Amino acid sequence: MRNILGLVILALVIYAIVMIVQSSAPTLHKVLWSLLVLILPVIGLIIWGLMGPGSPLKR
Repeated sequence: MRNILGLVILALVIYAIVMIVQSSAPTLHKVLWSLLVLILPVIGLIIWGLMGPGSPLKR
């Protein structure tokens, strides 16, 4: 079960990094978001989902 959870988190991190890199955000923002997601995967994904580019809280 832990392996499956790890794979799901890894897939979400890869997805988030790809979306961050492809966004129209300034380069510094992309680097900072990427670092947050890589250093703190679970918390970083939650924060990015809530506050990142195109998030529902920014509309």
